[in-house]
Amino acid sequence: MNIFLRILIGLAITAGGGFIVARTHAVADMFGPIEWAERKLGGGGTYLMYKVIGLIFCFIGIIVATDLWDAFLQATLGSLIPAGV
Repeated sequence: MNIFLRILIGLAITAGGGFIVARTHAVADMFGPIEWAERKLGGGGTYLMYKVIGLIFCFIGIIVATDLWDAFLQATLGSLIPAGV
């Protein structure tokens, strides 16, 4: 993938995650409550869940922009997948 396209896509994903974190109430109004989060996380669990989802998007966007997928997967799942497969 072209470096400029990769950086642009990564920044777009990061911006989307930042929007979710910054405007959690608007996102919750658009998509509605998450019943599982309300039951398991208590009152306001929906907002917490949307913030966590936004932070995950930010993290993935940074990984895409810096092209660190291989390093991240090797560090997290490398011991589960043997080398040379």
